[in-house]
Amino acid sequence: MPDAAPYTDGMTDDLIQTTHVGSLPRSEAVRDALRNEESTDSEEFEAAVTEAVREAVRKQAAAGIDIVNDGEQSRLAYSVDVTNRLTGYGDRFAERALPADLAEFPEFAEEALGDIENIGGPVATGPIDYVGEEALRRDLDRVEEAVAAEGVDFAGRFHTAPSPGAVLRFTESEYHDTREDYLFDLAEALATEYEIIADSGARLQIDAPELLAAFTITYRDATTEEFREHVGTYVEAINEALSNVAAEDVRLHACWGNYPGPHHHDVGLSDVIDRFYEADVGGLVVEGANPRHQHEHRTIAEHPLPDGWTLYPGVIDVKTNVVEHPEVVAERIERFADAVGDPSRIVAGADCGFETVMTANLVYPDIVWKKLSALDEGAAIA
Repeated sequence: MPDAAPYTDGMTDDLIQTTHVGSLPRSEAVRDALRNEESTDSEEFEAAVTEAVREAVRKQAAAGIDIVNDGEQSRLAYSVDVTNRLTGYGDRFAERALPADLAEFPEFAEEALGDIENIGGPVATGPIDYVGEEALRRDLDRVEEAVAAEGVDFAGRFHTAPSPGAVLRFTESEYHDTREDYLFDLAEALATEYEIIADSGARLQIDAPELLAAFTITYRDATTEEFREHVGTYVEAINEALSNVAAEDVRLHACWGNYPGPHHHDVGLSDVIDRFYEADVGGLVVEGANPRHQHEHRTIAEHPLPDGWTLYPGVIDVKTNVVEHPEVVAERIERFADAVGDPSRIVAGADCGFETVMTANLVYPDIVWKKLSALDEGAAIA
């Protein structure tokens, strides 16, 4: 498919643009194919994903979303799907520990999550190389084809990819001597994925939950200052992977974990945001709607965005089926716009993905689209 025309995120015709974080409810046909481990090369899988992307594009247009993506329809999970495009992984899977806040309430964790949170990614047993060009290009092409087939228009499009630290968080390696060796090996391999996405004309969104969520999982015994050092290393790995990608083509997504929990052990955004600003990107996607983090507009006001950056604040909560009133959405957008000082540097979005792992969605699929419509209405008010 031809490259999309360049675009600028922000206000158009005095209206604040809208987007989301990536994953949207998967179709039943896609879920069946993924459950049955249908080969991604099969005609059945291709037909199911192609139709699902068309439906996702159609519904995003109907909801008023300005910056569109494929809804991650072809993926089982945002974090480990990329290992299908990398060499070196075996058939054994790593175990995952509960975040510190859920570990404090184990009975609630079992009731809320079941086995979902304990399912890890594969274990690396050999060299990590990127071999997924064809599959990635097919994912990118599907969006362009769906937009043309549906006869809809958008201000722009984006495509998500995990950070090196996100892959490290959900997988393990028996091949590398240290975690840092593994992290930077992943960065070298993921550079190819990042470059292909950016070259396609889509905005690259790097999903990096480890920049916040790792404080309660991987580094639950670390001090805030020690965690800041780890964040700096993660950002260094992201920058290495982005060495051939222009900063303005990238937005960085960080979150505290898209799971239903108390989140009372979350690290403060203000504790680490200066390390985020060391990333070679052009925008930051961050939570601002859920009850634990609705105050984060103050952090942005106290720690101004780097010059040229766009802020993508979450103004829709992805963990509740309550549909936000458009006036509530507008107030959240206005608080962030005041914090930034320039509404043209704001693109309104959601806190996280709606179905980051297949069937782990907390919002009923039909309600997702009502919430995204409320996002559009709130942006228009703001």
